[in-house]
Amino acid sequence: MKQVDVIGGKDLREMFTAATKWLEKSAPEIDALNVFPVPDGDTGTNMLLTMRSCIEEAYRAPDNSVSAVAEFMARGALIGARGNSGVILSQFWRGLAKGMANKDTLDTAGLVAALKEAAVQARTGLTNPVEGTIITVAADIAKAAGECTDGGKDSDVVALLKSVVSAAGASVARTPSLLPVLREAGVVDAGGQGLYTLLEGATSQLAGEMKEIEFKKPHIIISEAPTKLPQALSASDEEPYGYCTEFVVVGKGLDQNDIRKRLEKKGQSLIVVGDEERVRVHIHSLDPGNIIHYATAHLGTLHQVSIRNMDEQHLDFLEMQKERLPVGDIGIVAVVAGDGLADVFTSLGVGAIVPGGQTMNPSTKDILQAVEHVASDSVIILPNNSNIVATAEQVKTLTGKKVSVVPTKSIPQGVAALLAFDYEANFDSNLELMTRATAQVKSIEIVRASRAAKVGGREIKKKQPMGLLDGELVVVADALDSALLEVLSKIEMSRASVLTVYYGEGVELEEAEKTRAAVRDRYPHLEVEVVRGGQPHYSYLVSVE
Repeated sequence: MKQVDVIGGKDLREMFTAATKWLEKSAPEIDALNVFPVPDGDTGTNMLLTMRSCIEEAYRAPDNSVSAVAEFMARGALIGARGNSGVILSQFWRGLAKGMANKDTLDTAGLVAALKEAAVQARTGLTNPVEGTIITVAADIAKAAGECTDGGKDSDVVALLKSVVSAAGASVARTPSLLPVLREAGVVDAGGQGLYTLLEGATSQLAGEMKEIEFKKPHIIISEAPTKLPQALSASDEEPYGYCTEFVVVGKGLDQNDIRKRLEKKGQSLIVVGDEERVRVHIHSLDPGNIIHYATAHLGTLHQVSIRNMDEQHLDFLEMQKERLPVGDIGIVAVVAGDGLADVFTSLGVGAIVPGGQTMNPSTKDILQAVEHVASDSVIILPNNSNIVATAEQVKTLTGKKVSVVPTKSIPQGVAALLAFDYEANFDSNLELMTRATAQVKSIEIVRASRAAKVGGREIKKKQPMGLLDGELVVVADALDSALLEVLSKIEMSRASVLTVYYGEGVELEEAEKTRAAVRDRYPHLEVEVVRGGQPHYSYLVSVE
């Protein structure tokens, strides 16, 4: 992993330019998460527009010091803030800028201080801060960053940011446990997801990993809590949401506390942020005209006035949520280890991922929660490991849903089963199709020995590469690529057409590409694909079809 001891303003600008593009890829999905406190515009879109303004101002900074760039980015975020989430994001940036003040470059200690200040500022201006939202995620990442650098041992900014991203993801997954409306809707907090996505994109840029994720989409985090999405799809007897009203006041001697005090009885979800010359106001009210009249009469000149009908947005939101439901009545739960593999399975239609695999078998409860999470009443489970099949079978007696297990014993079998799934077929037909597909794929695992051993007459040294074919040890080699080639030599490759290599932790893309080239040289008729799996323990998981 690339190591970076300090970052400058140019680095900061490039990191969040990339992060904004990364956020753009998932803005519609983040919009679809938005249920709290009300359908206040589109969270993903609002955060994206806020960040675009932020980046535009970044290029106007007078120099490339981290403090100057951060100050202009914070200014751009405030000017361009859209919606509740955008205003809070602008406050997060205000805190970052405050923490980076008077610095040419930023090290890990400076980054921790900036993140702590950002967490504080994210709450500033909120009349009623609510846990389980973006402000909770901001606080959690600041805490995690501080714990990573206790004692001043770690000077690597990339390593720190990766820890921050991991903490952000865990915090987002916990938001439904703090906020019942999220738990009932079956989603995580949209603003928290947006912040996680931005930090993930920024970290990938600094770590030099953007090419690796160029053709991927950000991962939408799944709730830790068991949920039932259909409960969120009724427009029951609710009071009208009214109008989301936003504007910027420009004047002199503006007092945020006084403005907040005078407006707090005129509506809900009030946020007032800014300084003595420029203040942004966000409020929900049934009578936006009253708000605008007060502001023009008593505060100053208004700019960027926006009034949006949230009742119409709520109807749009319900339609969007319906579109997110699976086509047909069948949901799929898969047990997967590795963020890259989780992305692969999600992209193929899996409704819930249970983290787990070899040496980290999930419990029956873990799988049951995932089954309850998916919206469908009929669920197919893909255990993807022989040790997990029996555990998955136990779920059938613990839920009111119709549940069956396709006994996939490897990741390649799981992928083959998903590719065979037919949305137009019924439950029993899909079980047959998916089970039949698992027999059509050969599964190869390339792994280093955890200890010295003697297996089947083979002497194996600690950390020596081994090759398993459909779960059976068949090869012991001196290198990972040669182990794979030896396993392939034991298969009738003339009948194969596609080979997919999922590379795991400890394997760099460059190394995986060299392995791909070696396979292509040996078998030029094959279509060979390399995919980042991120799985622990196994250097390569390979499917041959």
